Amino acid sequence: MTGILWNLGAFIVALGILVAVHEYGHFWVARRNGVKVERFSIGFGKPIWRRTGRDGTEYVLAMIPLGGYVKMLDGRVDEVPPELADQAFNNKSVWARMAIVVAGPMANFLFAIFAFWLMFLIGVPSVKPVVRDVLPESPAAMAGVQPGMEITSINGNDILTWEDVNFALIGSIGAEQSTFGVRDNSGRQQQLTVPLERWQFDPDSESPITALGLTPEGPVATLTLEQVLSGGAGEQAGLQAGDELQSANGETLSDWSQFVALVQTSPEQAVELVVSRNGQRLNVTLIPDRRETDSQVLGYVGLAPAVTPVDERYRFELTYGPLQALWQGVERTWELTVLTFNMIGKLLTGIVSVDNLSGPISIAKGAGASAGFGLVYFLSFMALVSVNLGIINLLPLPVLDGGHLLFYVIEAITGRPVPEKVQELGFRIGAALLVLLMGLALFNDIGRL
Repeated sequence: MTGILWNLGAFIVALGILVAVHEYGHFWVARRNGVKVERFSIGFGKPIWRRTGRDGTEYVLAMIPLGGYVKMLDGRVDEVPPELADQAFNNKSVWARMAIVVAGPMANFLFAIFAFWLMFLIGVPSVKPVVRDVLPESPAAMAGVQPGMEITSINGNDILTWEDVNFALIGSIGAEQSTFGVRDNSGRQQQLTVPLERWQFDPDSESPITALGLTPEGPVATLTLEQVLSGGAGEQAGLQAGDELQSANGETLSDWSQFVALVQTSPEQAVELVVSRNGQRLNVTLIPDRRETDSQVLGYVGLAPAVTPVDERYRFELTYGPLQALWQGVERTWELTVLTFNMIGKLLTGIVSVDNLSGPISIAKGAGASAGFGLVYFLSFMALVSVNLGIINLLPLPVLDGGHLLFYVIEAITGRPVPEKVQELGFRIGAALLVLLMGLALFNDIGRL
């Protein structure tokens, strides 16, 4: 219950900030173009706080924190007094209306730059992308990647951390191959071609890095239990924090991944364990719970291992000065924008499954997890969501900013507004498509619980 409340709280904070930034973009540009703003609201529904400013705008915090809006004086919606006609949105030039509409998404991109800038100023704890192990017959092994190699570039883009590797691999989804620049233990640089034809991964259960056959240098999971989740199969079997796993089904365990593989392939099947507790050997029967994903059924036991820290040789702080951090923020925001548009294209062409769409539940879990790791990771999460919020609002669906922008572009080209009946039909179709996408994303979220 505590975890749910933490996720919800982090989600509300993140969404509140991002919505405020988006709506302030509309608000600021509208005011600069002489449009009267009647209400600036964060959230929908019944107001829980309101105040009228000296500018005559009513500022509101509402009950439902799932969005917000800026209500402008508009003759298409309300009757406008003659003395205020020049302050109505609909009476402004098409260029002014376009600027007001696009200002919201642009504010989200600017916030992402700011969040990344602040993140790089603070410093990001990072791990060098050095390979600890390579799975035999995997795409990485076929390319010649070997333990001890450090990945220095992917497809011509410089790589500094494992996060960069993950980012680059996601962008390679649907490609036939990827080019890795690597440096071996002797310092020799070489280029390796990694085949991706058979590369597949389930984002709910594995990362693109491990699916490629790579095990990163990083924290090492031991066979000693750090945590036993309440109500899980491990607790029901009598396992306790501090127990050391020694063997399973008569086979000696050498590492945590071996135990995980056995558990995942044994849902609702007895696994006979030998554990060491306070120097004594105990026999334990563990029956993994059943957990279904989109493509398979996996065993789950609710156990977490003790982890040894990352070797100091591979740890470093990724930090920059103010100007460099700003450039890195711009570059990271641009890369994320390009990647998101590419993923939308792959989604439309079927290269990426719609099962990968995420909704509010997944976002809330991501907010809670990133906030739990610290400010730097929460800033990174908010930058990611802010870019996606900006891009989604630029999609040419009439209920979104991009749809309004499309109508204004047509008006600028033709010299006359799009007929209201056409706009109304567009809004209905756009609303139906948006509800369909949101429903699909929510359905995917529920399936991941």
